[in-house]
Amino acid sequence: MKVIGFIAASVVAAASTLAQAQNISIATGGTGGVYYPLGGGMAAVLSKYVTGLQATAEVTGGSVANLQLIGTGKPYIAMTMVDAGLDAYKGQDKFTGKPVPVRTLMVMYPNRMHVVSIEGTGVTKMSDLKGKRVSTGSGGSATEVMAFRVIEAAGLDKDKDMRRERLGVAESVSALKDRKIDAFFWVGGLPTAAVTDLASTPGVKIQHDRPRQPGRRR
Repeated sequence: MKVIGFIAASVVAAASTLAQAQNISIATGGTGGVYYPLGGGMAAVLSKYVTGLQATAEVTGGSVANLQLIGTGKPYIAMTMVDAGLDAYKGQDKFTGKPVPVRTLMVMYPNRMHVVSIEGTGVTKMSDLKGKRVSTGSGGSATEVMAFRVIEAAGLDKDKDMRRERLGVAESVSALKDRKIDAFFWVGGLPTAAVTDLASTPGVKIQHDRPRQPGRRR
């Protein structure tokens, strides 16, 4: 509760400088992640405590799409991961030639990289993703950006070594349940509702990577 209170107070303070705009949109992410419900809470706080301001939370593709919205110059507050924010500021990767003059209002919470699979898919470690059906995140998300970097670091080719889908976390969970994909990437806060839902689904067991033990190879 203290963290939520701090975030709310920080948003009100930051948004007070935006009070000239009668309406403001908070660019969040998909409905199955953390950004959207958090953005909805922020919108409620802003609308209640900042005089003359009406805020709404907007469903988007995620960090990259949010930064592109910031770049339009329209009244947006955007949630984004640091990796995508730095790319936008420097005008690199997905923002090559189109830098965005972003400014950080606050740091909200730590994100965690999830690589999720379930028992029966044959995926127990990163190298097992080769030849599999893998969702690397929705288009316009920082999950996709970071997934590509993790895949490359694992010595795999995102285009040649797997059949890749571009699904948000909620869609990824549904596809994994239906065995339409074998694994998915997700970067988000803990807990993420969609991943929690997957873990509590009867007959489905999330695959955990077992740590190596001394003297054993895997």
